[in-house]
Amino acid sequence: MLKQEPFKPENYYILAVDDISTNLKLLRVILEPIGYSLTFAKGGHQAIERLKTSKPDLILLDLMMPEMNGLEVCKRLKSDPEYADIPIIFLTASNEQEHIVDAFELGAVDYINKPFKAPELLARIRHHLLLKHTIDELKSTQIELENALAEVQKLANTDPLTGVLNRRSLFDFAHQEFNRVIRYGPSFSILLMDLDYFKKVNDNYGHQVGDIALCTVVKSIKNTIRNVDFLGRYGGEEFMAILPETYGEQALILAERIRKMVASNIIETDRGNLRLSISIGVSTYSIKDRSLDDMILRADKGVYQAKQQGRNNCCLV
Repeated sequence: MLKQEPFKPENYYILAVDDISTNLKLLRVILEPIGYSLTFAKGGHQAIERLKTSKPDLILLDLMMPEMNGLEVCKRLKSDPEYADIPIIFLTASNEQEHIVDAFELGAVDYINKPFKAPELLARIRHHLLLKHTIDELKSTQIELENALAEVQKLANTDPLTGVLNRRSLFDFAHQEFNRVIRYGPSFSILLMDLDYFKKVNDNYGHQVGDIALCTVVKSIKNTIRNVDFLGRYGGEEFMAILPETYGEQALILAERIRKMVASNIIETDRGNLRLSISIGVSTYSIKDRSLDDMILRADKGVYQAKQQGRNNCCLV
C-alpha cells in the first residue's frame, strides 16, 4: 500500500506560460505565498527553452498566444518522452471554450477559466500534483516488483554456486533447441563436460577448494563459448553446453578450446598449486535421434571414451 505523505507545496516546481504579464503576476501572487516554486515564460518558444534547463512538476499553459499557441506547445511536449508525463493545465478565456476538446485530445489534464479564482486554481493544481505523485510512485513500485520478479526467476533458473543454468532450466533450453532443429534445422550440438579427478580434489584439498575449482571451470567455459550458447550444471562436477546451429567438427573445435583453457588454470592452495583438466564428450543432432536423450547418451559415451584415453581429452560420438 502506498503511503500518503502530507502535501507540501514547497516540494513542487511549476512553470506558468502566458503572453500577458498581468496574468503571470496574478499567478505569482496566488501561488508563491503557498510555497510553490515558480518560473515563468511569456510564450511557447520561451517555455520550451525553460524546459531545457529545469523540468517542472506541472505546467500552467495559456491557450491562445501569438507565434506558438498553447495547443502547439502541448503537442510538442506530449510527443517528447522527456516531458510527456508533465501534467498540463490550460488557462482559457471564456471565448476559447471550443478549443478545450482539442486540448484534452492532445493530453492536457485540466483547464481553468480566466479570470482565475484562487481557491479553484489552488485546488486543481493540488489535485493534479498529488495524482502525478501517486502515478510516479506506482511506476516506481512496478519497476521494483519487475526487478524483484526477475531476480526470483534468476534464482529459480540458476545454479547457486556457479551462476550458470541449473539442471531443470538447462534441460528446458535443450528440449527447445531439439524441437527447433526437428522443425527448422539445420543442426545443433551438445558438449558434456566432466571435471577430471574431482573427488580427489575434494578429498585432498577440501570442499571449499572444490567449489573454487568448479567456478574456475565455469569461467573458462563461459569465456570460450558464444553468447548464443547455453551453459548449465548437469550435475556434481558435470556441465553441459548447448550449441545452436553447430555441426560436429565445429563443436569439437570449441570443445578443444575449452579443454585447453581449463588446463591452463592454476589454483593456489595451502597444499600447493592445483591444476585442473576436463574430459568432454561431443554429440551432434542426427535424424536418427528420436529424443534429446539419444544425443545426451552419445555425449556421455564421448566423456567415457575421453576418460578411457587418459582424461583431459575430447571425443565426438
